Order: sequence, then C-alpha cells, then structure tokens
Amino acid sequence: MNRFVSLGVFLIIGIVASAIALRSAEHLSIHAGKHAEKAVYYCPMHPNYTSDRPGNCPICNMTLVKRERKEESGSMPGMSMPEGSTVVPGSAPKVFTVAQLMAMKPGEICLLHKCKMGQCMLAMTPEFARLGKCPHCGEDLGVIVKEALPQGYAQVQLGAEKQQVIGVKTALVQKMGLAKTIRVSGRIAYDPELYQAEEEYLQAAQAFEKAGTADPEIKEQAAKLVDSAKIKLRLLGLSDSIVQEIEKAGKPDRSLLYSDAGGKVWLYAPIYEYEMPFVHVGDTVEVEVPAVSDQKFHGILRALDSVVDPVTRSIRVRAQLENPDGILKPEMYVNVMLQTNLGEQIAVPEEAVFATGEKNIVFVVKENNVFEPREVGLGAKADRFYQIKSGLQEGEKVVTSGNFLIDSESRLKSALEGAGSSGGGEHSHG
Repeated sequence: MNRFVSLGVFLIIGIVASAIALRSAEHLSIHAGKHAEKAVYYCPMHPNYTSDRPGNCPICNMTLVKRERKEESGSMPGMSMPEGSTVVPGSAPKVFTVAQLMAMKPGEICLLHKCKMGQCMLAMTPEFARLGKCPHCGEDLGVIVKEALPQGYAQVQLGAEKQQVIGVKTALVQKMGLAKTIRVSGRIAYDPELYQAEEEYLQAAQAFEKAGTADPEIKEQAAKLVDSAKIKLRLLGLSDSIVQEIEKAGKPDRSLLYSDAGGKVWLYAPIYEYEMPFVHVGDTVEVEVPAVSDQKFHGILRALDSVVDPVTRSIRVRAQLENPDGILKPEMYVNVMLQTNLGEQIAVPEEAVFATGEKNIVFVVKENNVFEPREVGLGAKADRFYQIKSGLQEGEKVVTSGNFLIDSESRLKSALEGAGSSGGGEHSHG
C-alpha cells in the first residue's frame, strides 16, 4: 500500500514540475519574440533588406532604421509592391504608381526629404520620379521608383557566351555637341513675279507719301494699297527686314532677273515641314555647283516662305549668296547644305534605337548581364546620332548591335509570362 502511495506522489510531483517548466518556456519564448521584434532593422531606401543589428545598408550605405512595433499594423518594409510602383519612405511607407506621382500637383507630396532648400513640396515629373531627385537642389529625395517596362517587353539575362554568339555591342549614353545637316537641291532664283511685286510696293509707298496733304479719303486708299503690296511680298517669301532693305534702296532687286560679277544672288531651296524646327534665319548655307568642280559658295539664310506647299509638304527657304566671279546664273541648279547647331545634348548612336512603329526602344545593360528594355523619347537625328529627350541618363550603357535578337527574347519572355508559363525572375540564357 505504501508503495502505491509513493508512486502517486511521484507522479503528482512530475506533473507539477512539467507544468512549471512549460509555463517558464512559454514565458521565455514570448520574451525572446519581443526581443527579436525590437532587434529588427531595415533600410528606408531598400525596405526589403533587414538586419538583426544596427548598421548601414550594404546597397546604398544608408543608416538602418529600427522597426517599431506600431509599424506592424501598417505597411511594412518588405511588403509586396505592384509592378511600376513607388515607395515613399516614412513610418508607414505608402505605395504610389508612377502615373499617380506624375499626376500629383505641387504640394500634394510634401515632407519627402529635408533638403538644403528646406522641405520639398513638388509634383514629380517622369524624370525626377525615376531619379528620385529634388528639382530645386538636386538632393536625393529618398524615393524608390520601380518603372514599369514597356508593354509587351520583359528584362532578359544573357550570359557572356550568348552575347558573343549574337554579336552584342554596346555604347555609352553621353552628352555631346550635335549639329544637324540638311542636304537639298536648290536653284539660283529667276523671279520676275517677285521683281514686279517689289516695284508695285515701291510705287504704292511713293503714292502714299505724296498723299500726305491730300484728302483723308485719298490718303486712306493710298495706305491700303501699301498694305496690300506688302502682304503680297510676304506671301512671296520676303521677310520684314528684306522689305525694309528694298524701301531703303528705292528700287527692286535686279539680281532676281540677272547676276553681275561681284554682286549677290538669291537661292531658293525646299525643305520638308518636319525639318522646319531646325532651320532658322541667320543660319549659314554652303552651296556646290555641279557645273563648277572644287568650288563652294557661302551665304546666309534670309527668310522662309509663309505658306507650306500642300502638294509636296515643303516650304521654300531663301538665302543670299556671294557671287564674286559671276559664275552663279539664274535658274542654275545647285546642291545646298544647311547646318544648324543643336548645342550640347544627350545622345546615342542611331543603331541603339529599335523602332517598332509604335514606340522607340533601347536596351540598357544592367548588372549581372541583364538587358532592360526602355522606351525613349527622341529629338533630332544629327548625322549618326539621335538626341534623347527622355528615358535615358548620361553614363548608362545601351546595346548598339544584336538589338533584334534581344528584342525577340524580351518579347518572348513577356508573352510566356502573360500566358502564365513563367514564374518570374530573369530569363537566363547561358
């Protein structure tokens, strides 16, 4: 009997000891969990990176921020981000799409960063949204922007061997002085109609002067004749400065009918309407005459016609050339080169631009042999370079050879992902 009593006592003591140990373990686990929560640090610029100790982010060297318990109820660093979204750092990061940022007005995004100019209040343009820079002082706003790729494209990864096989070549995006050259065929002017219009204008101007003391009605009629003759000169292509020169000379320009040695002649040359933004009064003109080898003539562009030709969609430019030896004759055909300086511009070789018909795509070389498709806005084409208005930054590296095959890889990967055949990540070809 005593043996059974002793066994029962031992069992009771064992149960009590187990309960105490379990309670103690739960307490230690809860305490350890709270301690672990307090020991988590994250990078405001790269919220997906976390650490159990203070320090600096290995990506951007920014000081890690301690994750507070109150952040648990809100959006936390490391949360999943929709494609093409932006994280605005703070106690509770907020997600915006790039389109939403661009649509915001000044003042709707504030307190992003204390820059040298104070608290920035701004609306993000596509360029500043992509760079995360303050438009006022250029300081980093601490904004991470993940741009959406062009529709129908995806990033691809190509190993060094695959790049060599398809002949991939690259070039840097750089700022350079661009000069656009327009080459057209022109002719030395023979224009009796314009000569006659100049004569009529001078006669109308003389009649108006004589009507100075005449009846007001006669004077008004004379003024109308002057205006009508001047409008006709403008429609025929003369600028106000050329009209003033005719007034000062007091006679029409006879070089419109024939040329003299040591004098000047007029050059007429058509340019297409899309070339008009690159041509300005005062630009230099260089002329070669097929009938005269190894000799060039120079002049200044003086005027552009006021009306576009509805058939050829072109506009006539008018330049005045020096004719020292009288070689240039009316109705003589010449080769014309118009050159305009575009200044320092960000540019890429023309081979880097892959035109799809709807958009212009370049492939930017990223780390780990990743090729990122990027839609760009193009400006002028100057010789063998394209001016870049948007989409690229100086110093980036773009593909200049092998674009076609990379484009095919990018489109194929995008199509497979759209069909649910790809689980994400980089499309790798070794």
